[in-house]
Amino acid sequence: MTSHVNGANDQTPSRRQLRPKPGQATLILPKTGRRVKRTVTLRNTPRLKTLNGNGTTEEGAPLLGLQKARQRPSDVPRILLDLSKHLFYSGWTFAKSKTGKGVLKCSIAYFLGSLATFVPAIAAMLGQQDGKHMVATITVYFHPARSQGSMFEAIILAVLAFAYAAFIGFTSMGVSIFFGRVLDLVALGHAIVLIVLCGGGLGFVGWIKQRLGKPLVNISCSLTSLAIITVLTKEGAVQAGKFSNDKTVQVLKMIIMGVIATTAVSFSIYPISARVDLRENLISFTDSLSEVLVMITQSFLTGSEAELQRPQHREAMDKYKSQLASMKKNLLEAKYEHYVAGSEKQYHLEAKLVECMQRLSQNIGGLRSAATTQFMILAQPRLGSPSDLRRELVTDTTRAEQPLILTAIDEVSENGDSDSMPEPTSDPESSIPTPDNAFSDFILHLGPSIKSLAFTLKDILDDLPFGPGPEYEVTVNARYTSSLENAVELYSQSRETAISRIYDAEEIGRQRSIEVEADFEEIAASCGVFSYALQDFANEMKTYLDILDNLKLEIEERPDASTTSDQEANMTNNISGSPHRPSSALDRERNGRKANLRYRLWKALAIFRRDDTKFAIKVGAGAALYALPSFVSSTRPVYQRFRGEWGLLSYMLVCSMTIGASNTTGYARFLGTCLGAICAIVAWILSGGNPFVLALCGWVMSVWTAYIIIAQGKGPMGRFIMLTYNLSALYAYSLSVKDLDDDDDEGGLAPIITEIAFHRVVAVLTGCLWGLIITRLVWPISARQKLKDGLSILWLRMGLIWKRHPLEDRLRGEISNAYMDVAEEAHLHRFLAQLEELRDAANSEINLRAPFPKASYSRLLSTTGEMLDALHAINVLFLKEPRVSPGEANILESTSVERAQMRSRISHLFQVMASSIKLEYPINDALPSLEHTRDRLLAKVFSFRKEEKAAAIASDKDFALLYTYALVTGQVEKAIKEIGSELETLFGTLDEDLLKLQ
Repeated sequence: MTSHVNGANDQTPSRRQLRPKPGQATLILPKTGRRVKRTVTLRNTPRLKTLNGNGTTEEGAPLLGLQKARQRPSDVPRILLDLSKHLFYSGWTFAKSKTGKGVLKCSIAYFLGSLATFVPAIAAMLGQQDGKHMVATITVYFHPARSQGSMFEAIILAVLAFAYAAFIGFTSMGVSIFFGRVLDLVALGHAIVLIVLCGGGLGFVGWIKQRLGKPLVNISCSLTSLAIITVLTKEGAVQAGKFSNDKTVQVLKMIIMGVIATTAVSFSIYPISARVDLRENLISFTDSLSEVLVMITQSFLTGSEAELQRPQHREAMDKYKSQLASMKKNLLEAKYEHYVAGSEKQYHLEAKLVECMQRLSQNIGGLRSAATTQFMILAQPRLGSPSDLRRELVTDTTRAEQPLILTAIDEVSENGDSDSMPEPTSDPESSIPTPDNAFSDFILHLGPSIKSLAFTLKDILDDLPFGPGPEYEVTVNARYTSSLENAVELYSQSRETAISRIYDAEEIGRQRSIEVEADFEEIAASCGVFSYALQDFANEMKTYLDILDNLKLEIEERPDASTTSDQEANMTNNISGSPHRPSSALDRERNGRKANLRYRLWKALAIFRRDDTKFAIKVGAGAALYALPSFVSSTRPVYQRFRGEWGLLSYMLVCSMTIGASNTTGYARFLGTCLGAICAIVAWILSGGNPFVLALCGWVMSVWTAYIIIAQGKGPMGRFIMLTYNLSALYAYSLSVKDLDDDDDEGGLAPIITEIAFHRVVAVLTGCLWGLIITRLVWPISARQKLKDGLSILWLRMGLIWKRHPLEDRLRGEISNAYMDVAEEAHLHRFLAQLEELRDAANSEINLRAPFPKASYSRLLSTTGEMLDALHAINVLFLKEPRVSPGEANILESTSVERAQMRSRISHLFQVMASSIKLEYPINDALPSLEHTRDRLLAKVFSFRKEEKAAAIASDKDFALLYTYALVTGQVEKAIKEIGSELETLFGTLDEDLLKLQ
């Protein structure tokens, strides 16, 4: 999207009378650095759909042409032909897409992996033991439709998985040999192996899977679980008390073959580079950032929320959020590519670039919050505000249906001559000193400078950060930094002049009620915060340009692989932070207990009270109980006949932290197993055991499951289908060619495919049921309850954060730690992300009382996230300016009482909400309101501005912190009301039945 700077407007849309006439504004052209006065248009007219024969636009013209529009329904051959063409073009388009290429790569890798079963020479390399189908399974789990960096990570994790499995296997054999042959205590040796190595080893795998929670880690945990289970329960060496490395060596060979196949396909066929994807993300993100910036700025200046409610804005926001999440993923994968290539300096610069983009997105959130507050203010009825003025102030709704092009606003002349300032249209009602008139005055004076800076920022964003592919060279105009500095300087001067003129107006000095004064200052706060946020955005853009310059220099100079100590220090500083000290009462309580031995023991055993530790213990105990039949001579044949090792693997896959997550995984596992078994039976019957036909059937299956995994994002389902297919069809082929050491098993040379598939389904079903039993009966963790407890803890934590008083620390001249340090803020956001995962898991839990209200909890989490973002806005100001200025000190001192009341009430309301959701109890409707406390705070700021002595000391910049504080408290007030409404919907209202003493 490009920008236009036009000499004049031919036509001016009708605007309300209080708005200034269209004219010119002073702006900086970023590519040349020239200061010009022109008419600024931030957006282009949207392109119309079609053109008729005369070249004029026709939105109603049919998209497929007039001839197709008149096509008769009875023309069946033509319809079928068009349908065939449509299907062909759709298929061809999908094949050329990134997803289609990924599906093709997965199918090729699977075909190569299946050759370990079908080609005798390759199969002979793996010995006479079964399990050769695992080569094909590894190509499904570590599929090649990933970037090179992700493949490097997969290789590392596969090696670690094998090393851990080999350690558990060899240690188990050593323990069994020592107790069986040396001490002649076979049963004791088996018990130690079963409890410590099998239970403890698999429990640790489950703990790692839940602790890290990454897809590749989960896949590696599945691989190491399979290897451990096979060696400990199936091979028989541990039970016999002898040393055998046959299975371990076979597993190593299969891992090497599978990894080589999938890596070769990934690197040779349509290779994907995470570094290239990251740069594409950055390009797309800056485009989205530019578009969102224009929309929010335009909506703020017009005073209408219609722009932010348009589908274009929602699409831009969705794209903007998805690109932000994709950037983080690609950055992590690009790290491996850079380290392999020896260009880790470039990685550190790209990491700084992504961090800068995240801060820019947070500034966008601040701009949107200020604009939303303005809309909320304008939508409220005002004291002394005529209804017709209200209708004039809010933009007519019919304009939302027209192309939204922000017309220019006359700017105050650069020499400060008041005679050249545009005057609003004379109107008797325009002199009424209402907050609505005040907003019009703010836009009249601040509008041109806001619009000019937004234009400069947009023009820079549209040209950054990289050129076209495949090179994606860094494209930074050398004049951008100086142009942006000049634009920020011009913007700062214009803003200070505009605000001083507004508060020097004669109407400001009149006496009014507290409500009207509060309304006026609230509008001033929203306009002020928007202008400060826009300047912060511009300052962050200067950092962004500096990083791009450094990245360009590093790429051109081909730096070595060493990492500078400065970069390491910066990274350490970014993640470090001093935690806040606990309250003195809690310190005294803890100090009093230190002498108590029982308390110290209780503290030492705290790790065993954690949910992840309990989960690891119960997973290990369940695995040991399930594997017990394989160590008992009377039950071992049944365990082997019904493939108990696959049931134990299914148990490991199904076990999740919460009941809901286990239900979801168990359903996907069982359904995928049934589908895979049915497909294996059909493929075996169609092929008759012919390896060529069976290989073709496997390739078709791989295309289908790859589409499920990549296109639909259902990884577990696709992997389960393919795993069962391999366990049945490929295993049956190995039996038929006498490639196993137990040829009489399940039909021998004439495999009974139905029996093979049946045994797999029974094993999987048994493992799934055992996993659900362990998850529900042993230390059950309900996702619903954990979600409620988590929200309660988060709200209590936020209440304590609001109870802190960093503003008072600034007033005393101390260096404040702000409301939160970097580490604490990051931890709160990570915890909120965990709650969102719990919400999805809770939706799968069965409860007879009522279905899970997912929509209500989604709104609660969304509103909580908005409050965290609002708190971040004020936190940023603390981190930027740790010291207080004399003017700011006077402002803070004059409002100390009102802020203390606001702080106490917010903290109290957070505690009430936390108690309500923890106890599932309605909220009392007689809760303290923040509205009047906030009005008194704003009125106090308004009165402070009217004092001549105070006004002489305090500058416009000194009000930035308190304006942000007022805006944030307004957003918190609105969010608390929304949460209270949701809690009332969830738990009802307080009535007599709930208060019965029984």
